[in-house]
Amino acid sequence: MKKPQTVKALEELGRVRLSKSFFMREFLYSEISQIEGIPNIPDDPDLAIEAGRNLCEKVLEPIQDFLGRIAMRSAYRSCAVNAKGAENKNQYNCSSNEASYGNHIWDVRDGEYMGATACIVVLSFIPFYERTQDWTALAWWIHDHIPAYASMVFFPKHAAFNISWHENPDYPKFISSHFANPHTGKKGYLTKQGMDNFKGDHSEFYKPFLMDLKPK
Repeated sequence: MKKPQTVKALEELGRVRLSKSFFMREFLYSEISQIEGIPNIPDDPDLAIEAGRNLCEKVLEPIQDFLGRIAMRSAYRSCAVNAKGAENKNQYNCSSNEASYGNHIWDVRDGEYMGATACIVVLSFIPFYERTQDWTALAWWIHDHIPAYASMVFFPKHAAFNISWHENPDYPKFISSHFANPHTGKKGYLTKQGMDNFKGDHSEFYKPFLMDLKPK
């Protein structure tokens, strides 16, 4: 597929079904694109579709199947959109293009590997999070149940988080946050490969959340 240059061509890209629940269109919205007037359209649609399909089928669908509907906050960024976000980093919080390849920039490989990232909110988690401020419950549940995730980075509003899929089997998997872990009072890494808490069962941290999901 060529880069869309017309409304009709962009409509066709948006109608590509990435998985049973997700179409490409919902991953293309960007506030930076809207405000700055920069089209958020992949230069390599086929690569973006393939990377996005892996993210949806291997990561997003399994989360939604068990925890219910997820809402998209941001996902795909074109090189031009991401560059504007990185240029105004204090305002838009975007990493450089080079750091975003195979991440938010789906249509450029990270070296030889594909990857894709979406920032999502798990709607069923919001009531538990608002009551406890414990974002780690969701992080540990995903860590234990969705082995295909590559990384997660959590934010305070609604416990939204970036979640990634990456083609590299040796990708250094990690979970981090931009705000404090309520159990330790520290932000940064919750876990990563090599840390003592990376392996094993973490159900003690998410069992209260799962109890909330059960019908009363």
